[in-house]
Amino acid sequence: MNSFARRLATAGSALALAASGLLLSSSPASAATSCYGPSCTGLDPSTTVCQSDARTVRTSDWGVELRYSPTCRAAWARKTSGASFDTDIRVSNTQGDSRSAYYGGYGTVYTAMVNDKDIYARACETRAYATLETHCTDSY
Repeated sequence: MNSFARRLATAGSALALAASGLLLSSSPASAATSCYGPSCTGLDPSTTVCQSDARTVRTSDWGVELRYSPTCRAAWARKTSGASFDTDIRVSNTQGDSRSAYYGGYGTVYTAMVNDKDIYARACETRAYATLETHCTDSY
């Protein structure tokens, strides 16, 4: 290989390496989105920073949980077990916003979030199997 061809091959390799580095560094980060209070309403908590500091603040006698993020000032309902096959979980706040999700009796299901800044929220579970009976957490 002559000197010119070697330099050309080296330069081509360097360009290819640089280009691959640019492609990797320019790919979109999978960072969670941020929201606060009302801007969280309707968002999936698993795609936001809200899940990072979330805690269960209330649990009903049927086991539906009210989850709350102090950073986001948002709340959502979560169900992990113990329901019938036809269950609706819902989170609602005192401003009338609510979100629900179907729970089929297996795994973990959670609702989208509602605003919980300077207001109250609660989580409820309605079992449609027999009587449409509903059990809720206390407000938080």
